[in-house]
Amino acid sequence: MFDDIDLRIMNILQGDARTSNADIARQLGMAPSAIFERIRKLEARGTLRGYEARIDARQLDLGLLAFIFVQADERVGTMTTGAQLAAIPAVQEVHHIAGEDCYLVKVRVADTEALGRLLRECFGAIPAIRSTRTTIVLSTLKESATLCLPGEEREVAHD
Repeated sequence: MFDDIDLRIMNILQGDARTSNADIARQLGMAPSAIFERIRKLEARGTLRGYEARIDARQLDLGLLAFIFVQADERVGTMTTGAQLAAIPAVQEVHHIAGEDCYLVKVRVADTEALGRLLRECFGAIPAIRSTRTTIVLSTLKESATLCLPGEEREVAHD
């Protein structure tokens, strides 16, 4: 599906999405035009879905991270509640999950008061939500959207 060059390009872009085609070409010993064409194809296939800046949430007074398990009364296969949750600005991720709960939602807000407002005003406004369970993150040891690509397996640290 992907050759070694594609995987190496994706790995470089995961490390720094601002890496220029010329820099990638230098690293891989290829012409910038060939890199440009490969990136364009990866984008067209939907493999490269976008490029985004990673912003320190604490510097924007959004230091409280929480995960919310949501139970909803909706028919199996219906994800209307998930779409409504995804539309809330403080929500970063919505995952439809198996088990007792229907959704796992990641949110960032300023503090516990803001979290309470979010639960009451936004989650509470969604009629299908039956209950929520919230876990507040005390500290984050690792947070990444980087994938471990084939051929790029990272070493596991051992103590």
